[in-house]
Amino acid sequence: MKEFWNERYGREEYVYGTEPNAFFKAQLDRLAPGVLLLPAEGEGRNAVYAARKGWQVVAFDYAETAKEKALLLAMKYGVNIEYLLTDYEHCKFPEHSFDALALIYAHTPNWQQHYQKLFSYLKPGGWLIVELFNKKQLGNRSGGPQNPDLLVNADELKQLLGDFTSVKVWEETLSLNEGEHHKGKADVTRCICRK
Repeated sequence: MKEFWNERYGREEYVYGTEPNAFFKAQLDRLAPGVLLLPAEGEGRNAVYAARKGWQVVAFDYAETAKEKALLLAMKYGVNIEYLLTDYEHCKFPEHSFDALALIYAHTPNWQQHYQKLFSYLKPGGWLIVELFNKKQLGNRSGGPQNPDLLVNADELKQLLGDFTSVKVWEETLSLNEGEHHKGKADVTRCICRK
């Protein structure tokens, strides 16, 4: 799988564009800047936007070509991001060290276990922002995994959020326009809540 992503991100163009995810941007714009964790950040579009808004950003991905392009994008905008080459299993941060965590198309096997681990890194009062493909996405041609085990429905996500307050989780059909691989009708699960 790592080879697949290195090849995808190895092209000159930014395959998901350089603009931030629209839902991520809308939610982040409502928050006071702090320290943000961005797993599976890819080419850095969300990390760079957050840094431009004054956030201290820690991002990770396991694709070397993704990191290279993210750092180039950060340089273009004159911002700094901390970008680690790691995966869900091997990432490790102190508990309660982030003011916000954003899971933007951060699909992974064993996602429940990995997300619970990531939630422990949020400070009390920290924000969780989520946009993921849900199981209705199967058959859509707008991107995302075509393996139902990697897709996340609202009810499944809600079951992990017992420690959170002001929980809003819902499913939505929208039209994506994020580079060549996220384009067209999409079925997503969205969430905003506070630890």
